[in-house]
Parts: sequence; structure tokens; C-alpha cells
Amino acid sequence: MAKTPVSSLRNLGPAVEEACTRAGIDSAETLRDLGAHEAYRRMMATGTRPHFISYYVLHMALQGRPWNDCKGAEKLGLRSQFDSLKTARSTDPDHPPEALEKFLRDIGLNLPRQG
Repeated sequence: MAKTPVSSLRNLGPAVEEACTRAGIDSAETLRDLGAHEAYRRMMATGTRPHFISYYVLHMALQGRPWNDCKGAEKLGLRSQFDSLKTARSTDPDHPPEALEKFLRDIGLNLPRQG
């Protein structure tokens, strides 16, 4: 069975497809099976910088909705989920807090990414 490219989903382009590929998400079908939250967790674990708009765009894409359709209580709920995802990452000993990562990059040290 042929796999559908991630970029075939509304709102998602080559950059998201590349981030998904790095995270082991090789198709739109795999993305749908995982769901937006788990997919974004995996994307962050493989180097995608956390960004709330990207997070809710992924949710909207899986629902076939325009990215800017996310508003009000729905957006607040997604923000809460996103914040918990970022908090879980920032307390993971294999992923130092973003400020430390930025400092280390600024002085020329790049930490290896662990999945």
C-alpha cells in the first residue's frame, strides 16, 4: 500500500514533513495513527524546537481545518497541552532546558540530540 506524504495534509509543507521524517513519522497515515500530541513530542525529541503555533497547526491539519481556525477555548486547551509537553521535555535529564541549550550553542558547543 502506498504511503501518503505528510505534506499532502492541509497546512503542512516540506519543513514539517522533514521534521516528521526525523521523528520516524514516514506518512500521513502514521501521523494520523500517532495523533498530533505524540507526533509533536517525537518531533521535539529529534530536534524540532517547540513552538505553539506549529503544535496547533498540526492539530488543525489532522482535522482538515485551516490553521487559523483554532480559537477561544479550543486554543486555550491546546496551549495547556503544549505547555505540559514543553515542561515534560525541560525536566527530562536527556534534554537540558532551552536556555542552557542556547547558551551552549552561542559559545560554539552543540549538544548531540537524543531520541
